[in-house]
Amino acid sequence: MSLRLHDTLTRRLQTVEPLQPGHVRLYTCGPTVWNRAHIGNFRTFLFEDVLRRWLERRFERVTHVMNITDVDDRLIHNAGEHGHGLAEETAPWIDGFFADADTLGIRRAHHYPRATAYIEEMVTLIERLEAAGVTYRSDGGIYFRIADFPRYGALSGIPAAGLVAGASGRVDADDYAKEDARDFALWKAVGPADIGWDTRLGRGRPGWHIECSAMSMALLGESLDIHCGGVDNIFPHHENEIAQSEAATGKPFVRIWCHGEHLTMNREKMAKRLGNFLTLPDLLDAGYRAPAIRYLLITGAHYRRTLDWDEEPLRAADEAVGRLSEFRDRVRALGAGSGGEEIGERADAAAADFARSMDDDLNVPEAVGHLFAAIRDLNRLLDAVTPSAPVRDRLAGLVDQVDDVLGVLPLVDRERGASTLSAEEEDLLERRVAARAGRDFAASDRIRAELLGRGIIVEDTPQGQRWKRA
Repeated sequence: MSLRLHDTLTRRLQTVEPLQPGHVRLYTCGPTVWNRAHIGNFRTFLFEDVLRRWLERRFERVTHVMNITDVDDRLIHNAGEHGHGLAEETAPWIDGFFADADTLGIRRAHHYPRATAYIEEMVTLIERLEAAGVTYRSDGGIYFRIADFPRYGALSGIPAAGLVAGASGRVDADDYAKEDARDFALWKAVGPADIGWDTRLGRGRPGWHIECSAMSMALLGESLDIHCGGVDNIFPHHENEIAQSEAATGKPFVRIWCHGEHLTMNREKMAKRLGNFLTLPDLLDAGYRAPAIRYLLITGAHYRRTLDWDEEPLRAADEAVGRLSEFRDRVRALGAGSGGEEIGERADAAAADFARSMDDDLNVPEAVGHLFAAIRDLNRLLDAVTPSAPVRDRLAGLVDQVDDVLGVLPLVDRERGASTLSAEEEDLLERRVAARAGRDFAASDRIRAELLGRGIIVEDTPQGQRWKRA
């Protein structure tokens, strides 16, 4: 089965067929670094991370670009209030973004272009648009005339019909109201004392939308395979990206558009401007675990459905991570056995079911449903038999595939890294094994209780003693 993704433009599932055979070029809209990214932002970044991981399992090569918007109205306002430049204003928020991404196990993009480093590319693109006759100048700024792009509105469904050149009105802000189709700024004139750049277009700074078009085309080419973002990027940002990119090149800009739905709190969109948001440090300080947060944000709902943040599903996510981790540990600890073909067949079927769901528009909730049904069956089968080495390898293959996509087990291992057994604890476990072998169950129980007091849970299985941190 081929990977199919829902394309926002055509409103249909589309098979991922890269323009360059075997090489997927992926662009994802990154953070605007005027504040700490919240977990609603990270729900989108995690959906994109899972997509990236699955693409890498399906194709020979993936090139992933995520931009960092380090110039816009809010940033310039904040820099002015704080009395310093853009670099100083954005540095702590960029550092915070990467720290949070690493904490949640997000794979680093191959390129993180910053808007301020691509001013020349933006100027060149605006000059191409001027040459194409789809712009006009006003008050020193340069605007895109959306009436000159007949396909405007195809992505969002917001009609621009009836607009005539120069009559749509225009906006100078980097963001504007939904369903407010107006000419948008490509270049904004600024005064000598304001933050800006001296260029062939005059002194000014770029509009928000031109940034992504210039950076994506500079790093991935004029036509991309997949472009992702949150649903709030569809209009105006991605609609405007299409208009300016295709007007400049005469080529289709993106083959498949993928958009993730909002994370909500009490059924209301999580947003900084509304004040109803949580950051990752907030949650970690409250005692929540990174593996559970990651797991909930990628499995709590399909990426095209809203997910409401709540403590109960977070607790359930923590339990699911625990079950997965325990199964992985059990597979790793399997000794030498024989037979167990039924176990191998169940593992192979689970891997196929997981892949089938992932290929169906990245249906992660369905995929983990298949996974845990299989883990239940496999644990029952493993209680009765220790499989042969080839069967054990098939079990390990299932775990590796799942681990590679969900990305939670490395976070569990990172937590465990700070809690490895001391020499004394290892000695206690060895003494307990010896006590059980000698049928001294009273001593075995005393040692188990002592280990539990140290935060170590001991379980006895047909394959031997296993331990885990409480």
